[in-house]
Amino acid sequence: MEEPVTGTAAGVPFTALPPSAEVSGPAPVVIAWHMIDAPRSDAAFAAALPLAGVPAWRVYLGMPLCGARMVDGGMDAVIERARRDAMLAYLDPFVRQAALEFPAALAVLRERFGFDTSRMAVAGGSLGGAVALTILATREIPVRAAALVNPAVRARSVVGLVEGMLEQPYPWNAEAEKAADQLDFVARSGEISARETQVPLLVVSGEDDFPSFREDADELVSALRGQYATPDDVRLDRIADLAHPLADEPGIAPAPQLPIAKVVDDTVTAWLERHLR
Repeated sequence: MEEPVTGTAAGVPFTALPPSAEVSGPAPVVIAWHMIDAPRSDAAFAAALPLAGVPAWRVYLGMPLCGARMVDGGMDAVIERARRDAMLAYLDPFVRQAALEFPAALAVLRERFGFDTSRMAVAGGSLGGAVALTILATREIPVRAAALVNPAVRARSVVGLVEGMLEQPYPWNAEAEKAADQLDFVARSGEISARETQVPLLVVSGEDDFPSFREDADELVSALRGQYATPDDVRLDRIADLAHPLADEPGIAPAPQLPIAKVVDDTVTAWLERHLR
């Protein structure tokens, strides 16, 4: 297997994996955003979910304050933001920044690697899934297929988890409610289904993921299947023995792929290979 290519594109850290098989002409591309849980960097996500069977470039983008943008080599700055204000200092700015910086990063990456952005898939795990869903809902960038792993479908569910960890209620206000509405992709499912070409979407949900995340995944898939011209273009795969993370702690550096991550990798690979063919 060829070595990963790492660097930054328009200020965004990335890990890129070349197509593992020969492709005639410009290859398709899969753009993926990692979790804040393990694997919590672009390089670690590429190792956990390499998608080697997809005949495409696979490019993993770093989330804010993660990977090459970590403060003092750790995740303390992210944790501090979640503690300070889970919605307005963490969830909203992280997803918004990742989505806003994507077009410029994509342009640089396309120029460098020569992949075919008319055949592009997006993928994401946990909070990275919220970034991929934002790209789908804003409808500005053509997407051929999408795959989400234990995605953060509703920001309010993430806030609920933070409330449990901090053992104190979140102080909701009008600004936080408005931000949470923007990160409720069941409520925004009509924006995703209103794309000129409806995007085939796979949601991989672990049987051992957080109960609220599993419920949100069910509701998103149900909503979209009710709105898609071809309901089978939206699928939920519930994976036995899969909890929320895809890698062991600390999840910052690349690590050998866990057996359960291989199951997820195979599931996502089959979906993307089919729809990027």
